[in-house]
Order: sequence, then structure tokens, then C-alpha cells
Amino acid sequence: MSDVNGKRVAVTGSSSGIGAATVALLAQQGWQVIGLDRNPGDARSDGMLSMQLDVADESAVCAAFSQIARTIGGLDALVTCAGLYETTPFFDTTASIFSRILAVNVTGTFLCIREAARAMQCGARICTISSVAGLRGGGIAGTVSYAATKGAVLALTKNAARELGPKGIAVNTVAPGMIDTPFAAVPLSDVSIRRRIEGMSSFARLGNAEEIAQTIAWLISPAASYVHGATIVADGGMVMY
Repeated sequence: MSDVNGKRVAVTGSSSGIGAATVALLAQQGWQVIGLDRNPGDARSDGMLSMQLDVADESAVCAAFSQIARTIGGLDALVTCAGLYETTPFFDTTASIFSRILAVNVTGTFLCIREAARAMQCGARICTISSVAGLRGGGIAGTVSYAATKGAVLALTKNAARELGPKGIAVNTVAPGMIDTPFAAVPLSDVSIRRRIEGMSSFARLGNAEEIAQTIAWLISPAASYVHGATIVADGGMVMY
């Protein structure tokens, strides 16, 4: 991956799960990584720039990406891992719950794409994170608000690809299956739910964050130079559509 050495990438949701695994892999590959998270944690010893950010706060997103542009001169890639999981049953889901998940998973993704793209040149790449829940309408563990917002991320990504493609900016999404991370710790703590979900994969296991990070790293690398507006499903064979 020497052809990405020194290139600049911002990763939202960088402190845990898929985001943290992606940050670690990209730093190892030679990217200059900017981690963005509501709880960014301590500064990393490898020099990664870490910033606190609530992606649902429009003014904060605008300020953060303006600061990134001033500090490092622009961006070559963006990965939007920030998101919320939601398992409230259909009839118990309130408008407040739905709006909160929508604000982070969809509006937050849009705001970060919009502001990052302002700091990008031709050849830059964006990778959003959807879910097989957005393809299936849920049915794994995440319920109505989660499934709906992840479906919206699929449409948002395609629209961003249409808008940004003429500028030479590639936009794609990864749709993971159930990944064994703290993000899904509550439903996976139920042994019967875990075994049911494991049984939905042809591999009879859950994925891990490092496997999804590898998919993301490929999508934002020059190796995927002609991949655009695509949804890469990484689910161990859960949907096979």
C-alpha cells in the first residue's frame, strides 16, 4: 500500500469497533489519519490527529472539517463509521428515538460527506458504512429505526456518488453483516440471539471489525479506482442477493 503513504484520511466513529480497527489499519498502511469521535480518548503515540466531534451537530461538523483543511491542507479520503445501534421493538419506537438515530446515522453521514468533499480534489475517495439491515429491512437484531436509517445511507451514498463523481471523487458504501463489536454487545449477550445470527452466515460465525476495516481500506485505495456508487456487502453470506 505504498501508493497511499502520507495521504490524508478522516475517520468518524474512530474510537471503537469498526472505526477503531479502520484507524489502526490505515495508520499501519501509511495514511495520515484524522480520527473524529464524540469520545476521542487519549492522543495516539503514532501522531494521529484526534478531534472530538458530534456528527449530528452541523456547526461542529463544519468547524471540524474547516480546521482539518487548514491544518493538513485538505483530504484524500473520508470514512464515516460514526453511528448508533437501536433495538427498540417497532410499536415501542417513539418519534424521539427514531429522530435520534436518524440524526446520527443519516444526517451525520451527509454532513461529513458534504464538508469533507469541500476539502477534496479529483481522485479523493469516500466510504460510508451502511448495513445489511438496510438491505433486508432489519430482521437480524437492529429494528425499525436502525434498518430505516441504514437503508437511507445506501440512497445517500448513491446520490453523493452522482453529485461528486463529475468532480473525480469516488463514493461507495460497505454494508456489513453482524459484526462482533461493542456496538452490538447488548443483543449478542443473549446466547440464543447470537446463535441465531451466527446461523444466518454461510460461515456460521460473526464477522470482526478487522475484516470490515480491510474492505474499507481497499475501497479508499487506488486499487478500487473504478469502483463508484457501489455497495460492497461484507456479511459472510447473510443476504446473497
